[in-house]
Amino acid sequence: MKRHFFLFLLLLPFYTEGQILNIERSRLQKDTSKVFLFKANAGLNVYNRSAAADDPVNLFGYNVDLNALYYPGKHGYMFISKFDYLKINDSDFLNFGMVHARANFLREEAVNYETFIQYSFDNFRGLDPRWIAGGSVRHSLIKTKKLSFLYGIGGMYEFEKWQVPNEEQFIEVNFFKSSNYISVRATINEYVDFNMVNYYQVGYDRSISGFRHRISNSTILNTKLTEKFAITNTFEISYEDRPIVPITNVIYSFRTGLSLNF
Repeated sequence: MKRHFFLFLLLLPFYTEGQILNIERSRLQKDTSKVFLFKANAGLNVYNRSAAADDPVNLFGYNVDLNALYYPGKHGYMFISKFDYLKINDSDFLNFGMVHARANFLREEAVNYETFIQYSFDNFRGLDPRWIAGGSVRHSLIKTKKLSFLYGIGGMYEFEKWQVPNEEQFIEVNFFKSSNYISVRATINEYVDFNMVNYYQVGYDRSISGFRHRISNSTILNTKLTEKFAITNTFEISYEDRPIVPITNVIYSFRTGLSLNF
C-alpha cells in the first residue's frame, strides 16, 4: 500500500491543477476579437505495471476540461468545468469535479457586475457536494496594456456536505459568506507575464457560533523563451481556519511546464 501511495504522489501533479478556481486567469485567456471561444482537453491513462505477479499495480485515470467564453457585446458569459479521477487497484485516490457558470455585466466598464453558480465535489477530502451561488461588484483601478489591478466585493450562499474521515458520519453546513478578491496582472517585459489573484471569504456559522475564514492565492508566472516555447509556473495555496471536518486546513500545489505554441 505504501508503494501505491508513493506512486499516487508521483502522478498527482499530472492529474490535478488544484482546487482554487482562478476566474481571472480564464478571463485573460480570451481573444477579444472573437465573440465565442470553446476549449476542450481530455486525457486517459490506463496501465498494468507490476513488479511481481502477486502484487499487481493497475492504474486507471482520466481528466476532462471544458471551457467556453461568450462575449456578444456589453456583457460576457463564462462556463468552466473540470473533472479529475485516479484509481490505483481498488482504491480511489483522486475524484474531483467542478462546474462553474458566470455572467459579467458591463464588463468593459471600470465598475461592472457579475453573478455565478458552482457545483463541485472532492471525494478524496470527503466533500460531496458543494453548491455556491452569489455575485459581486468589480472595480478596475488600473487597466492598461501592461498592467491591470482590480478588486471584487460580493457575497455568496454556500452549501457543503462532508464525510468525517474514517467514519460513516456526514456533516451538512450552509451559510452566507462575504466573498472578495484582488487581482493583479503585469506584463513585466516582452518575455515575462505575471498574474496573481487573492481571495478572502468569511461567513458566520451558527453551528459553531463563530466565523469561518478562507484565504487562497493563485499565482502564475509565464516566461517566454522563444516565439514558440514558454515556461509556465503556477502556485496555488488555500487556508481554512476552521475546516468543517478534521482535515488538513492548508492545501497547495506547484506546477511548472514547458509549452509549445504554433
